[in-house]
Amino acid sequence: MVVSDASRSEAADLPAGPSPAQRAVVWHDLECGGYRVDLQAWLELAERAGGPVLDVGAGTGRVSLALARAGHAVTAVDRDRALLDALDRRAAGMGIETVCADARTLELPVREYALCVMPMQTIQLLGGADGRVAFLARARTHVRPGGLVACAILGEVEPFDCSGGSIGPTPESARVDGFEYVSRAIRVGQSRRTVSIERERWIVEDAGAEGQHSDADVERDVIELDRVSVVTLRRDARAAGLRAEPVVTVEATDEHIGSSVVVMRV
Repeated sequence: MVVSDASRSEAADLPAGPSPAQRAVVWHDLECGGYRVDLQAWLELAERAGGPVLDVGAGTGRVSLALARAGHAVTAVDRDRALLDALDRRAAGMGIETVCADARTLELPVREYALCVMPMQTIQLLGGADGRVAFLARARTHVRPGGLVACAILGEVEPFDCSGGSIGPTPESARVDGFEYVSRAIRVGQSRRTVSIERERWIVEDAGAEGQHSDADVERDVIELDRVSVVTLRRDARAAGLRAEPVVTVEATDEHIGSSVVVMRV
């Protein structure tokens, strides 16, 4: 994914030094924060729902901030406190509430949200059908009758493997507090049950050595997504007491795989 100028400027507000928390925030911004293609879908759903929005898996606020800037009341949930701390700094004065919690056991005092969203294929990271149904049941509890729950799932992927050194996707990079952070997707694979995305990450302190690294400097990060179809997620939704609504399609681009936003009504 490509990091926008906005993502770069927001990341630049972080405290100096690549602490574990700062690394987590910069990697999240670099690999997820520049994605903008789906924002219109979430904004349109929020307008349609007409009330407060619960953003689950909010990270550093890519969707939450867009919704708040459009005038929507937002509660942002994530299980990574470092990411939410970054969101709190970016949302100063915007009234976004942040909650550190696991989506599958979410318990909030407010039970009148008009819309609950789960962007960026987070629904595919919940540990299978049991985890998805657990989250959808919690979402149903927190959304008012007639409200909406909407989750993005990955579209068709084209596997590749350039881990042996062959040419692959262009690395993504961002400079923060004198350090150059670089992330490169090196493999996408799939099995009957999962899609795996593997990246190389490295950090260069000397800006003059941009792009140079030794094997010792490289970190490998692997994300395993459950393979989930629209049919599968609708079945999970029925098990949680939700009703199917028309799917919203987010088209693929040259840089990004497409996705389907599965919409359900309470």
